[in-house]
Parts: sequence; structure tokens; C-alpha cells
Amino acid sequence: MKDRLERVLERIQKAADHCNRSVDLIHLIAVSKTMPAEVVKEAIAAGVTDLAENYIQEAREKVNTLATFNVNWHYIGHLQSNKAKYAVRLFDLIHSVDSLKLAKELNKYAQKNDKIQSILVQVNVAKEESKSGVYAENTIELLKNIGQLDNVSVKGLMTMPPYFNAPERVRPFFAALRKLRDQIKAEGIPNIAMEELSMGMTGDFEAAIEEGATMVRIGTAIFGERF
Repeated sequence: MKDRLERVLERIQKAADHCNRSVDLIHLIAVSKTMPAEVVKEAIAAGVTDLAENYIQEAREKVNTLATFNVNWHYIGHLQSNKAKYAVRLFDLIHSVDSLKLAKELNKYAQKNDKIQSILVQVNVAKEESKSGVYAENTIELLKNIGQLDNVSVKGLMTMPPYFNAPERVRPFFAALRKLRDQIKAEGIPNIAMEELSMGMTGDFEAAIEEGATMVRIGTAIFGERF
């Protein structure tokens, strides 16, 4: 585990150097979905500080089991509005907010828990029907509405581009998210921050870093093949 993690960190460093970015601005999110708590514990011992889950039920058990460890938990799966109350209790950052309805539910339960819930807005850059996410042209309107909610705090954007077994084919989608981020920044929407770009996984994270990713979501390269 430690060797795999070190190899990933070396690749992140190399990609950052290649585009003259500070590696300190790029956060490794270890995708621990399907991995048992004992394996996740190994990753934490190896130096992982941020963990990502896809399913509420699985995450609940894991977060409770590992509650004594000082780590940040990220939710990266599709989140249904009726699971918002659980997500607010469990996660430091929710990457997959794609509707005002969901944002309002998160806001409601964050208020009940006396919490400001950090979120990212998921953008479906490629307009894939099989994937969640707001379309790029509707993102600014959504953000203007979310910005009026008191107990959610937008930190940036997330995307899951089409799968290609070739990072260069994915690069344009990463570049499109970065350009959208810049466009949103120029709008100066009240109560909306654009600090984070969550994009890039095991097969393409170097390209994502070169296009501006601040968070890369990596599972297989750290944990090995899923169980």
C-alpha cells in the first residue's frame, strides 16, 4: 500500500512540475469505495488524509468504524435528495451536487446540524445521458440560486468525463471545466467560491493536473483492483 501511494504521489509531483504548478495546490483524494475498513486503515497509516465514498450505507459503517482517525471524508457518488440528511452527518465535502433541489435538502439538514456543508457542483461537461451533473450552460444559473442558501458553501466544480483509455482524449473535458470555472469567477456570484476543480482519476489524473485540477480522485492505483 505504502509503495503504491508513494508512486502515485511521485506521479502527481511530476505532473505538477511539468506544468509549473505547486504540488501543494493538488490534493489526493483516495477513493476507498468497496474497500473494507481494515484496508482503509492501512491507507491512513501510509499517509492518506482524504477518503472518498460512493454509497451512503457503505460509507456510514466505514466512517463510524474509523471515527478515531483524523481524516476528511468526501462523497463522490450520485446523491439522492432523500439521502441528504445522512450525507450531511458523514461528509466534509460533497462533490456531486447537481440540482437546486438537492442543494436545498443539504442546506436544510446542515442547518439542523448547525453546520455549513461544503459542496462542489457536478458538471456534465460531455452531456452524457448516463451521468449526473448540470450542463455547463446551466451552471451559472444554478450557482446563483445555491448562493442564496445559508448553510451550504460552494467550493468549486467537479466532473466525470467520458471514459477513454487515452488521457489525451479526456483532456478537452478537463480544459472545458477549467474554462467554465474561470467564466464563473468573472461573474462574481455572491457566496460562491471557485477554489476547487475535482477531476481526474487513476488513468488520466496527470492530464487533469495539467489542466488545473486541485483534487484528483484515485482508487485503483492506491488500493489495487476492487474486491
